[in-house]
Amino acid sequence: MSNSRVRDRAEGRMTQAERTALSDRRMFAAAIELINERGTQKTTLKEIGERAGYSRGLANYRFGSKDGLMMELFEQFDEVWKEHLGQYTGDSTGIHAVQQAARALRDFLKKESGYMRAMYLLWYECLGHDSDMRSNLARHHDVYRKDAQRWIEVGIAAGEIRPEIDAKQFAVHYCAFIFGIVYQWLVNADALELDAVFDNYIDNTVAVLANPDHNKETAHE
Repeated sequence: MSNSRVRDRAEGRMTQAERTALSDRRMFAAAIELINERGTQKTTLKEIGERAGYSRGLANYRFGSKDGLMMELFEQFDEVWKEHLGQYTGDSTGIHAVQQAARALRDFLKKESGYMRAMYLLWYECLGHDSDMRSNLARHHDVYRKDAQRWIEVGIAAGEIRPEIDAKQFAVHYCAFIFGIVYQWLVNADALELDAVFDNYIDNTVAVLANPDHNKETAHE
């Protein structure tokens, strides 16, 4: 029996909701492949549907437009990233949260480099004009900065982080490192020793943030 017939029989036992979720995942995977191959401008809904193994019109029926599919792809990526990040950071704050967030990104790059590359292509191509994607991206950046700012503020309040650290500005610099290193990695991964880059960033960040007075108090406890 052919693979396609086996797949059809397996899908036939699914509920409608399960089939919809499966087709969405396949179309998102196809979109990622096509964006990496030719960019967003040359990727069409028709090709996405066909690459996923469905009819030409399914992607258009499901998402309405290419912009609709790309926006949904972005939201799916954000959910995947937040779940991955949460596995590393949990409820931690302060220096530990910064360390774990950096490690989360390092490992995500290794695990999901194709996904990350597709999203960066999508993001950068939306910057040349006002769009829902650009507005959505701006909102997500704001959330990332506020998360980092909160980590630092909590660390300062606990005495773990130097009180003179500007939490808001640290968050900007943190996000500049995160997005900048991903960009360099995607341009030429061979030029970077990824583990060494992140180890160095973590060590330097701890040295800048750590409150020596807190460390002395902890040592005496």
